[in-house]
Amino acid sequence: MSADKARLQLGFIGLGRMGLNMVRRMQEAGIDCVVFDTHVEARREATSHGATAAESIQDLVAKLDAPRNVWLMLPTAVVDVVLDQLVPLLHAGDTVIDGGNSHYVEDLRRAEALNRHQVMYVDVGVSGGVWGRERGYCQMIGGPELAYKRLEPAFAALAPGVDAAPRSESRSGEPSPAEKGYLYCGLNGAGHFVKMVHNGIEYGLMAAYAEGLNVLKNANAGKQTRTADAETAPLERPELYQYDFPIGDVVELWRRGSVIGSWLLDLTAVEMARDASLKGYTGRVSDSGEGRWTAQAAIDEGVPVPVLTAALFGRFTSQGNDLYANQVMSAMRHAFGGHQEKTEGKG
Repeated sequence: MSADKARLQLGFIGLGRMGLNMVRRMQEAGIDCVVFDTHVEARREATSHGATAAESIQDLVAKLDAPRNVWLMLPTAVVDVVLDQLVPLLHAGDTVIDGGNSHYVEDLRRAEALNRHQVMYVDVGVSGGVWGRERGYCQMIGGPELAYKRLEPAFAALAPGVDAAPRSESRSGEPSPAEKGYLYCGLNGAGHFVKMVHNGIEYGLMAAYAEGLNVLKNANAGKQTRTADAETAPLERPELYQYDFPIGDVVELWRRGSVIGSWLLDLTAVEMARDASLKGYTGRVSDSGEGRWTAQAAIDEGVPVPVLTAALFGRFTSQGNDLYANQVMSAMRHAFGGHQEKTEGKG
């Protein structure tokens, strides 16, 4: 443990699925965490791993030495609510870190507001999910460089480290922060901007895997009985679609030596091994905002992102938001051709 890590103290608000594991990882690295969460059980769990629990936000600030560093790991909808309570308790030179999935536009507003109190604001896009405690967290950081340098021991403690991936052939010498798993991306908003695009790409990757596997799953279409009527397009060559692929094994296969192998595919294989039919899932895919923000940024920049936007619209479809449009089209077909809706597959 370095002397710098031993000296760093960090307040941490929000002990959810990621927050608690992040505190555990920092405590293990020798960073002193003072924590608060509205759930008493979460605070108790954090103290069992060496953290100091606070009874309130006021108590948390009182337990921190100046200059104070307070990390928020909260849903975007409550960040401002907590800041309204926190900022009046802070002093010039203190720092607030938002590690959630806030929109970078909100970062700019918050940074300006905190700057009036001479409090620094740092935005950190964090990727790693529930596996981050063991694997580490990839971090994309924006804000004043002074604050970044002060907090670098915390970023290093959370990061996966250089051994998490083979070094690129063109890199040599002392590993850079990016090779260790964290990067200072620029001024306020930069961290969450990079994370926003990261999540937009994630939407596209997930959709590509899902669509491809769906084609494989339905490769037995020639074996299925199809209604012969004016409303159903015939399968012209059913003999071409007689395959029953073991989807879980295909995913497992692609993990080994395939150009489309990835950690995302690894996680898919875990789910498939439990139940390749995925009967425990309804197929409703939520979107937390980053895909929308990525699409909006692309529009503002005049940059085409057809894959990312298609993936976003696919999520809207999964949420049932295409129902009325489909009803309109069905009504049109009935109006111009007398076509009757088919009811197969309706629950």
